[in-house]
Amino acid sequence: MRKPIIGVLPLVDEFKFSYWMLPGYMKAIEEAGGIPIMLPLTSNSAILEQLATGLDGLLFTGGHDINPELYGQEATPACGTIISERDEMEKRLFQLGHALDLPMLGICRGIQLFNALLGGTLYQDLPSEFPSELVHAQKPPYHIPAHEVKLERRSSLYRLLGIDKLKVNSYHHQAIRSLAPGCQVMARASDGIIEAIEHPGYRYLLAVQWHPEFSYEHDEASQKLFAQFVQAAGSAK
Repeated sequence: MRKPIIGVLPLVDEFKFSYWMLPGYMKAIEEAGGIPIMLPLTSNSAILEQLATGLDGLLFTGGHDINPELYGQEATPACGTIISERDEMEKRLFQLGHALDLPMLGICRGIQLFNALLGGTLYQDLPSEFPSELVHAQKPPYHIPAHEVKLERRSSLYRLLGIDKLKVNSYHHQAIRSLAPGCQVMARASDGIIEAIEHPGYRYLLAVQWHPEFSYEHDEASQKLFAQFVQAAGSAK
């Protein structure tokens, strides 16, 4: 039986002039029945088009801050490092994924990217723009839950998990400010921060703010999330 091939967006280390990958992204996909492939960092349109046509799904990983220009703003002093080539690569792959009807899952930066590309905005720095008593940037170990999120009962995430509240880990300093048109909230933290979204206009477009790649070995909900994504990719073509 053919296993779906999932393109995993690369992480970037600007200090070592390299790109790399957390094993959790790869192992979670593999254990869910897919074949993960880390993509090269490139904004070459011809390469990206050829890559996209050979994939069954796309996983948009965490990482650096997104250039605020993508949502019509200028970077504030609190905005972190921006990797322009990654922004351009992911923007193009997102467009290709939509055109090819590929399932797309976003994690951390991924949820922020989806929202920005679809017309929403972001908090560039939660501590200064949205102070909260909740821990949104926990310290290691990262598989330990940091806070709860409340699931929307009409969401696909609720249908998948069948629970009202979920304990999640948390490691981010940016988040959705205004929700993109067409997107629907699937979960929120108790302070109001949007923690998961979906878009019913896509065959499978789902994103979470937390990090299931750190918790999948210990957490059934994370396993179900990856399994659903891989299953969707398996039926894509």
